[in-house]
Amino acid sequence: MKKKREPVGEAFMRLRSGGRAVAWLMVFALPFGTQDAVAQAAWKPSKNVEILVTTAPGSGSDRTARVIQRILQDQRLIDVSAVVVNRSGGGGAAVYSLLQQKKGEAHSIGISARNLVANPIVGRGVGYRDLTPIARLTGEYIAIGVRADSTLKSGRDVISALKANPGALSFGIANSLGNSNHQAVARALKAGGIAPAAVKNVVFQSGGNAIAALLGGHVDVVPASLGVWTGPLKAGQIRLIAITAPVRVAGDFAGVPTWREQGLDAVVSNWRAMVGAPGMGPQPLAFWVSALKQVVATAEWKRELEDQYLSDEFLAGPALIRYLDQEHAELKAFLTDARLAQ
Repeated sequence: MKKKREPVGEAFMRLRSGGRAVAWLMVFALPFGTQDAVAQAAWKPSKNVEILVTTAPGSGSDRTARVIQRILQDQRLIDVSAVVVNRSGGGGAAVYSLLQQKKGEAHSIGISARNLVANPIVGRGVGYRDLTPIARLTGEYIAIGVRADSTLKSGRDVISALKANPGALSFGIANSLGNSNHQAVARALKAGGIAPAAVKNVVFQSGGNAIAALLGGHVDVVPASLGVWTGPLKAGQIRLIAITAPVRVAGDFAGVPTWREQGLDAVVSNWRAMVGAPGMGPQPLAFWVSALKQVVATAEWKRELEDQYLSDEFLAGPALIRYLDQEHAELKAFLTDARLAQ
């Protein structure tokens, strides 16, 4: 059923209490070429920029942050240096809480994912309504992997094992329950008649850490973004038994069946976005939107999308806020039904 789109005027009025409506109105009332010129003339970073990452090194988010850091500096989109700072913990809560404490500060920005929406729903506090969403950047599907020597040959095997014993398998989740990685299995389990809250989940601080635990025999199944799997897959260390795309993905993942092919309607797409502190002024907000638009237009960024099986899903302004509001409503319904919400 097609969702009713919220009028832009209503979105502005609803967001006014957080100070974001006025900022977005100033950013998007002009053509983008004019915005870029005005934003960069009015404000630009005057001290070193921190790009905060919610995971440990070795994750897709960490890699995205380092590509953005490199492009910002190589293309001279900023006149100061930029550093990537990893602050894992609490499914992104460590970064989001830190940003929340930097009210009005525009020199610290963070890479966020769907946990930015999920965290308040599952009781981890700070979410997108408490910060300043800047832009959604990319989307990606998730693959479910087991060790190459695992007796699990398909997603249906996972369902069968858990129906016999809900505690038979352990799942390595990076980096929080309720996020896209978790949903990549939870939605399939629910579709297969298994309560997601009944299975064993072990939380890791990055996809790389979860895969290392899988290879070491410490967990049985790991859901992770496609780009993180390419190395272990090519090395023959793992087997991918399902993917959350609506249809098969080409290239290295052409042989991986979707959940839908296996009779389980579980389509999950993760996204990565840039977020800032609450109270970020309209001029810094306009600067970062403009800078990120220039980042995603570069050849290096486009190569990164292709190499990591990412899709270009740039979105900013009132449309981004509407998207996050819709995500929140849908995610709250699912997590409540799965007995994962608080």
